[in-house]
Amino acid sequence: MMRRAHGFLAAASVFGALAHALNIAFGMTWEILWALVLGFALSAAVQAIVSKSEMTRLLPDDSPRTIAVACGLGAASSSCSYAAVALASDRRYRAHRTSLPALPLYQELIVTGAWWDLVDSVATHPVAELLARQRTPMTAALLAWSRAPDRWLRRAAIICQVNAKAGTDLELLYACIEPNLQERDFFIRKAIGWALRAYAWTDPDEVAGYVRANEPRLSALSRREALKNLGGARRSR
Repeated sequence: MMRRAHGFLAAASVFGALAHALNIAFGMTWEILWALVLGFALSAAVQAIVSKSEMTRLLPDDSPRTIAVACGLGAASSSCSYAAVALASDRRYRAHRTSLPALPLYQELIVTGAWWDLVDSVATHPVAELLARQRTPMTAALLAWSRAPDRWLRRAAIICQVNAKAGTDLELLYACIEPNLQERDFFIRKAIGWALRAYAWTDPDEVAGYVRANEPRLSALSRREALKNLGGARRSR
């Protein structure tokens, strides 16, 4: 009798934990899904209904009302950007996302997204995949991005190889870092450190030597990030 009771309690505990996990998963899915659906709906409505002249009328100045309207439209645009990244990552569109005609889309997402979470997602997945498949033209494109006025394009050029490991094109990485060594922007300095730290897991001595050779030009943040896991990387080799 006692064994049956213990068995029943154990089963109830397992089912309870499973129900709790499913509830959390559903909640997270809903939090993401409603934003995407709302973004698609609002964006479609704006494009179909609101003309350019009407938009000028809605956003005529920098008053609190204008800023509030702009924030609402911006939220819709942001949701659509995340949806575009998610769709581009779907395996059904692999042939399209790894072809050069997709590059202007990625550039637009980076420039208009203009924040690290969206930019990093685009840079380290579709852009990285495109680089692996279209090495020569993408190298030229990334070198151009690394010198672009837009800081997010420069960040994307620097970090797009963080998952490449031994496949990292070191010459390209250093060339993308070079024009940004004196940059004071936090997101660029952080990107330099992240890119070097990621490669340190493959070749810690190479990264240590690069940091040593460029120490006067690297910011303290970039140096600290680059060398953060050097000891662990050496032990894991």
